[in-house]
Amino acid sequence: MSITDPDAPKTAFVFAGGGSFGAIQVGMLQALAAHGVVADMVVGSSVGALNGAFYAGDPSVSGVARLAEIWRGLNRQDVFPVTWRTLVSFLWRRDFLIPHDGVRKLIDDYIPFRNLEDARMPIYIVTTDIISGDSVVLSEGSAAEAIVASTAIPGAFTPVHYRDHFLADGAISSNTPVRVAVKHGAKRLIVLPTGHACANQAPPVGALANALHALTLLIARQLVNELENIGPDVEYFVVPPLCPLVGSPYDFSRTSDHIARALDTTNAWLASDGLKPGHIPHELQPHDH
Repeated sequence: MSITDPDAPKTAFVFAGGGSFGAIQVGMLQALAAHGVVADMVVGSSVGALNGAFYAGDPSVSGVARLAEIWRGLNRQDVFPVTWRTLVSFLWRRDFLIPHDGVRKLIDDYIPFRNLEDARMPIYIVTTDIISGDSVVLSEGSAAEAIVASTAIPGAFTPVHYRDHFLADGAISSNTPVRVAVKHGAKRLIVLPTGHACANQAPPVGALANALHALTLLIARQLVNELENIGPDVEYFVVPPLCPLVGSPYDFSRTSDHIARALDTTNAWLASDGLKPGHIPHELQPHDH
């Protein structure tokens, strides 16, 4: 089945969140791009907003390869710059642990458009109104503000005051990117989850690592629930995440391995006729390995 058929329904790439596990989406994208599977629109939440924005700026095979190189060059301090100074400031007077500087620099350095409406395809960034708990979907205006807001884990990053809202990580709200894609006209969804660490692993160490792990579990459960209740007029394809998935969404030392494994598993999935609608991979369900 060709996703590139001009008469085909609109296809959305749906990027979930997952911290450093976002590297898995990069391997998935490399395989999809190599097989000519492309999107008409992008929906992203949390780290998926960052990956989705880069893809929307350059969806080519070479563009995705460049994204892989960017990810391979990242370390934890690039995204989560925690120092003794930030810890002391947090304990004494601040309501957040980590400044947005790292994420904002990534956006400024690598996202090739300043406003969302200037991307090569429509892009929808999912954030959460921290006061009401409602989803706020951004599709125009500052790309930096939208992505920073969507990646702002409460307690770790301060919410972003944007227009009339205080916005935080899009993974918090119940309205996941799947519904957003359907609302904006997508009839075919290709979901790029990051997955979550298997249940037989030791619990993550540290407050931020635990918060990120909890978010990955929340994201996976939300995606399964949304897909199970999707309308019959919408086809969906879920690219299988890695299993076993080792490490923490706070750990960037496994990035190259995550990209390589996801590229291999997605190639194998596509070769085995993975583009069959309506199947939720077991890797998104609760499991031990």
